[in-house]
Amino acid sequence: MKGFNILLVLLFAFFSVLAQKKSQILPSQNTELGAFYGETFELEKLNQEKEVWQKYTSMAVCDTLRVKFKSKVKEVCKVKGCWMVVELSEGKQAMVRFKDYGFFMPFDIVDKELVLNGLAFVEEMSVEDQKHYAIDAGKPADEIAKINTPKRTFSFEASGVLVPN
Repeated sequence: MKGFNILLVLLFAFFSVLAQKKSQILPSQNTELGAFYGETFELEKLNQEKEVWQKYTSMAVCDTLRVKFKSKVKEVCKVKGCWMVVELSEGKQAMVRFKDYGFFMPFDIVDKELVLNGLAFVEEMSVEDQKHYAIDAGKPADEIAKINTPKRTFSFEASGVLVPN
């Protein structure tokens, strides 16, 4: 009987975690504009991609700036959609994470345009973090082994993302 109770508790915990993960990847709201993930936001006063790039280049490490802009997705975390990489001007990219890990993105949005709302910042990414993201992205071991110095990166903490229809 004790074994049955333990099994019951484990099954309950498993299904609770599964339900939570599914709810985090589902849109918080579907509208005629598209699917919102995280917080919804107004679309007026979108910054242009070049404006965002100019703001990034003038920022020092640890500066933050609230922006809203449209960009194309280059990569999404293959483990659970907990980060993505988006295009900036001049071939540069920004690493996007989600506020308080409150939501995740679907895997099938690579090469789609979306609208991001949140905080842009510049950070010095450690070797350890770079390797972690490379593993999540499914990079080959020889490429991961070449990572050996910290890197100045353009980052973004999204409070909300709109994936247009």
